[in-house]
Amino acid sequence: MKSCLAIDQGTTGTKAYRVWSDGRMELVGRRSHQQFLPAPGLVEHDAEEILRHIEELIAEAGPVDALALANQGETVVAWDAETGVPVGPAIVWQDTRTADVVARMKEEGLEPDIRARSGLPLDCYFSASRLRWYLDHVPQARLLREQGRLRFGTSDAFFFDRLCGVFVTDVSTASRTSLMNLRTCEWDETLCRLFDVPMDCLPSIRPTVGTFGLLRDRNIPVRVSAVDQQAALYGHGLQHPGDVKITFGTGAFALALGGEGSCGGGEGGVLPTVAWQFAGRSAVYALEGGILTAGASVNWVESLGPDFSCADEKTLEAAQAAGKGVFFLPALQGLGCPWWERDARGSWVGLGLDTRPADMARAVLEGIAFRSVQLVKTFAAASGQAATRISVDGGLVSNRWFTQFLANCLGASVHVPEQVDVTAAGLGRFWLDGEGSQPAQASEAGWRVVTPRQDGAEARWQAAFDHVTRQAIERCAKS
Repeated sequence: MKSCLAIDQGTTGTKAYRVWSDGRMELVGRRSHQQFLPAPGLVEHDAEEILRHIEELIAEAGPVDALALANQGETVVAWDAETGVPVGPAIVWQDTRTADVVARMKEEGLEPDIRARSGLPLDCYFSASRLRWYLDHVPQARLLREQGRLRFGTSDAFFFDRLCGVFVTDVSTASRTSLMNLRTCEWDETLCRLFDVPMDCLPSIRPTVGTFGLLRDRNIPVRVSAVDQQAALYGHGLQHPGDVKITFGTGAFALALGGEGSCGGGEGGVLPTVAWQFAGRSAVYALEGGILTAGASVNWVESLGPDFSCADEKTLEAAQAAGKGVFFLPALQGLGCPWWERDARGSWVGLGLDTRPADMARAVLEGIAFRSVQLVKTFAAASGQAATRISVDGGLVSNRWFTQFLANCLGASVHVPEQVDVTAAGLGRFWLDGEGSQPAQASEAGWRVVTPRQDGAEARWQAAFDHVTRQAIERCAKS
């Protein structure tokens, strides 16, 4: 029986699963890598460390018939084409070091043209301004550029260059850079000029499911490469335009399924993006939106001490937050969709002498749920189609109190995978479908369906939280 090694390379670690041709999955191993925070707003990884973890997991897996890789999305690396050695740290998607550059570009009136071509707003969340950062701040990068030896791109391109000797990325990842034309699915000369990024230093763009070379010394073909969020969307098996997947990881990122060959519908702050593409077929599009700090907000509040734990479901049930006017806006690194306001900051509202640590912990989880409702409503308004299915995954969904509260706030059932890494499952489905199997249909087998329980309180709390959000936006406008 054939098998594929599905590697999920995420923000905090790397996991590998063997996926068999009958759909079964087994964990091969996992690794965690270091997070470097050298200054406020700066978030870095060691690309060599992550590559070493990938190589270790490939070795642990033993013989497989193919490899599939999911990447972080917007995280970037610059390296020497001849030696393969990075010229600096990998700059992570959370990093805001180029916020001043982005602000200046906005003042120059460049955002409408950039949005029209790439589908994306001007924001340092996307890769382009951080790619340029290497040339502006790393002398070795400038020297390599002069010598024709500079390569840079998203992390997947670095991995493939070192693992397979091919300098490539996939269309879903390229669509997150602000340098790819969303309609042509090719690097855009105008976008590269606006960001001052040399196009000849960028990798070639290939379909998500196709060929990405052979692993050195192993003769194993790499068949799939995708952004982790897009792989998770495919793993959820969503079938209908408008259906939504939310992954609650470091941030919470939502994708609403679009259609094949159409990249419209990006009004109102949601972002049109490439979901995936099979070789020889048109690209499939989606709408994307994000909460920039979800799990990161939980980690932050729990760092205040054991009394602020978000894990004990009975304690959360007994606590009160919105019910007594306590709200937390999870904007520790700015507000994402639909405002994309980087100057916004996390805030508490309604704290009193009777507020307890458990109330504050609950407020953080409630704030993430309230922001999720804002995302889902924004998707429906932008696409004109309400979701018939809402699926969730990621670390937070193991908390049953949180998923129940989320369903209550949405007023809709929430589908939760049971003991499955949905990103790796999506990679496996990509591989199987690329081999000619029929696409798997979403079923309730292996899923926990959380139905809403409503007494009207959640709607009132949501309205109050929306008011808190508007106040934060107004403060940014006045500052």
